[in-house]
Amino acid sequence: MPQASPNTSSKRVIAAAPETLPTSVPLHTAVLIGRFQPLHNGHMALLHAALERARQVVVVLGSAWQAPNPKNPFSWQERAQMLRNALSKEDAERVRCVPVRDYYNEPLWVHAVREAVQAHVPEGASVALVGHFKDSSSSYLARFPGWELISLPRLGQFDATPLREIFFGEGDTSPETMEAALVRLSSQMPESTLDFLRRWAQTPLYLRLQKEWHMLQDYKRAWAKAPYAPVFVTVDALLRCRAKGQDQVLLIQRGHAPGQGLWALPGGFLEQRDSLWQSCMRELREETCSSISEADLLAALQAVQVFDHPDRSLRGRTITHVHYLDLGVQPSLPPVQGADDAALARWVPVADLPLMEAEFFEDHFQILCQFLPVTLAQSEPERQVA
Repeated sequence: MPQASPNTSSKRVIAAAPETLPTSVPLHTAVLIGRFQPLHNGHMALLHAALERARQVVVVLGSAWQAPNPKNPFSWQERAQMLRNALSKEDAERVRCVPVRDYYNEPLWVHAVREAVQAHVPEGASVALVGHFKDSSSSYLARFPGWELISLPRLGQFDATPLREIFFGEGDTSPETMEAALVRLSSQMPESTLDFLRRWAQTPLYLRLQKEWHMLQDYKRAWAKAPYAPVFVTVDALLRCRAKGQDQVLLIQRGHAPGQGLWALPGGFLEQRDSLWQSCMRELREETCSSISEADLLAALQAVQVFDHPDRSLRGRTITHVHYLDLGVQPSLPPVQGADDAALARWVPVADLPLMEAEFFEDHFQILCQFLPVTLAQSEPERQVA
């Protein structure tokens, strides 16, 4: 099965260093990894600790190029600006922010982080990773042998999750209500972050994500009295076709929250009396009005692969079974039309997928990269810096 991997070059290019680095500090580069959704005082304590210990700090911004959702509402550029706004001019000049996407594959992610950081570190320079072992989500700190690990105690009781809950759960379009929510956040984050949130709350994106946040809360409440945490089983159809010289894949645009308006593979939940195959065929027909015969689709089936990362869906533990179907070369693309939960169905050239990365639902872009020859050169992390 073809798998896409980060598009890296064997030629190592070092980005220009900040103009002034304090030579009295023995450590050249401290690395701080996080999502910073949003930036809070705990992050700032780690950042200041890194600045005290190193000549420069490289901040790795995770979940880059992810479509905005209630867990990751801010782009990597917005988060980089939050960081810079919270620092003095002198400290900001010593900080580099580099974005790294989610891979749902730890070895690929570790490789991407190393590449992004090393692009800003001279050969042989000392590097240390700064962080705090908060919980299981901090296990990545042990994945970088060769870098010194500076493990710091928890610097205050700060956590971005309850901050987002206040921001989306208690704020609304009225300035008074939003200001009341921001007052509750004021002891948890820099004033510059509060100013950013105040402005960002006036955008249409805030309203869309707030609606999605409430929908997800209702979704979880509906299962709150279950005797055990639910595990959802889903199916997705990855249908590929080459016609008129173009390699194309069938996508749908989601018609409802979560992820309304985002691109995704046709799919849905496994019906209680269906096999995986039956549910996949049903969802493909319902969402795309596909008239391809089941016999032809069965002949096109190349693989069925499970995607089960615990954090792949905000709805809860969701395990999907992707059916990879390759129609090969055809004289024309089979007609499709969005229906049911899909607002739109469309054949998309594989070559266009990298430019659409930030428009995909959940991990569907990463799923496509597992099966299709997707080149990530347009948005490689080491080529981007703020």
